Amino acid sequence: MQESNQELITREPVVAGQFYPGKPDELRADLSRLFAGAETKKTENNVRAVIAPHAGYVFSGSVAASSFNQLDTNKKYKTIFIIGSSHRMAFDGASIYNLGNYKTPLGIVPVDIGLASQLIALHKCFTARTDAHLSEHSLEVQIPFLQYRLKNDFKIIPIVIATQNAQTCRQIADALRPYFTDDNLFVISTDFSHYPSYENANEVDKLTANAILSNHPQDLIRTLDANESKGIDNLATSLCGWTSVLTLMYITEKMEGIRYIPVAYKNSGDAKGYGDKSRVVGYHSIAVTSESAEDPSAHESAGSFLSPKDKRELLSLARSTIETYLSKGEKIKPRAEDYSESLKTPAGAFVTLHKEGQLRGCIGRFEPGNPLYEVVQEMAIASATRDTRFMPVTLEELTRIQIEISVLTPLKKIQSVDEIELGKHGIYMKKGVHSGTFLPQVATDTKWSLEEFLGHCARDKAGIGWDGWKDAELFVYEAIIFSE
Repeated sequence: MQESNQELITREPVVAGQFYPGKPDELRADLSRLFAGAETKKTENNVRAVIAPHAGYVFSGSVAASSFNQLDTNKKYKTIFIIGSSHRMAFDGASIYNLGNYKTPLGIVPVDIGLASQLIALHKCFTARTDAHLSEHSLEVQIPFLQYRLKNDFKIIPIVIATQNAQTCRQIADALRPYFTDDNLFVISTDFSHYPSYENANEVDKLTANAILSNHPQDLIRTLDANESKGIDNLATSLCGWTSVLTLMYITEKMEGIRYIPVAYKNSGDAKGYGDKSRVVGYHSIAVTSESAEDPSAHESAGSFLSPKDKRELLSLARSTIETYLSKGEKIKPRAEDYSESLKTPAGAFVTLHKEGQLRGCIGRFEPGNPLYEVVQEMAIASATRDTRFMPVTLEELTRIQIEISVLTPLKKIQSVDEIELGKHGIYMKKGVHSGTFLPQVATDTKWSLEEFLGHCARDKAGIGWDGWKDAELFVYEAIIFSE
C-alpha cells in the first residue's frame, strides 16, 4: 500500500502539444468535438475492454472517441488497466509504472500503486523499469479520453509491453486474467497498418480486425504472418500494438460470454486537410463485452435459456458431427438423455464457420420442428458441405475453422420497420416464393444503416431488388450467439 509520506514521482505528459492540445481548455474543446462525431454505443452489454488507436488526435481521435463512447459514463471502475506496446524499448516482459501517478493537461490520474507493486513482486514477466514509460505515448494519449468521458474518479495500472515473444504475452495474460472482471476496465492501445496505400490499408486492416473479432489468438498470429508475406508496398506492420492485443485475446479466449464488437474504422488518409492517401496508418475501434451474471440484460431480450454447459456441448457436438461426417460420411447419433431439457427444446439455429477470420460457411433454419441439438447437427453438416458459396470443407482444414452457433427465438411479424433494433434483431423477409434473412450480428459487423440492412437483405439474400422489402412480409427475431 502507498504510504502517506512516500515521495511520488509523477509521470509528466510528453506528447501534450504534439499528439493532442497541451492547454486544458483547448484539450476539452477538442475532446468535445471528437466525442460529438464519435460512433454511438453499439451494445447494451457490459464493456470489459476497448481497443483504441494512439496517433495524434487529428488523425485517430474520432476513432478513439468511438471506443470510449462505448463506456457507461456513470460506472465506477475499481481499476483501469491501460496497456500499450513499447515504441522505444525492447526487453522480454512488461513494465508497470509504480513510482507515482500519471499527469495530463486535464490533471493527475492516480496509479493504483499498491496493486502495481504487487503485480511486479508476484510475476516475473513484470518489471518496474521507468524508462519504458517516460517517452512512451501509447498510454498517455488514452488518458484524456477517460478523464473527459467518465464522471467518477478512477485509478489506473499503466503497462508497457516491451516483448515480441508471444509466450511472454501469454504469461502476462495469465497474471492479469484475475483482474478481467466487471468492476475493472482494460484499455488496449494500438494502431493498425503502417504506411501502405489507402486502398491496401482498408484491405489489410479488415483482415486483421476480423482475426481479432474471432477471439482466437492463433488466428491473429496467422493473419499477421499472412499479411507480412503478401509483399504489400510500404507495409511496415499491420498491427503496431500486436503484443497488447494478443495479451487481451489470451485473457479472453476461453471465457464464456465474451464478444468482440467492431465500432469504427478510419485511416490517416481520411483526416481532412492532413490525409496523404499514398502512405497511411489504420485505426480501429473495438469493444469487448461480456454477458455475465452481473449483466443479465444481455440474455433477457433474447430469452436465453442456455447455460454455459449447454453452449459448450452444442459447440462440441457441432465439431464432432462435422469431423465424423467428413471422415466417415455418416452422422453421429447422440443420446437424447445425455442432454439438458433446453437442448431438447425445439428451436431454430444457424451454424457459421470461420476460417482465419473469414466466412467459410453459414446455413440455418427457422422452423423449430426438431430438438435444438438435432438442428445444430444438421446445420453443422450443411454449413460445412452444402453452402453453395464455398467449396465443401475438407477434413484437413477443419482444425483451422472456428464454429459459431446462433440459436434463434421465434419469428415475430412486424408492421413497421421502426420496430427493428439494429444489432438486436435479425430480419426475415418473404415475398411470394422469395425469402431471405440476415442474422442480428450482420448489422453490427457491417455498420449498415437500417435502410442498408433491409436493402442488402432484399437484393442480395431474397432476390427481390433493393426496394423489395417495402412490400414484403417482414419478421424479426433475436439470436443467442456463442462461439468456440
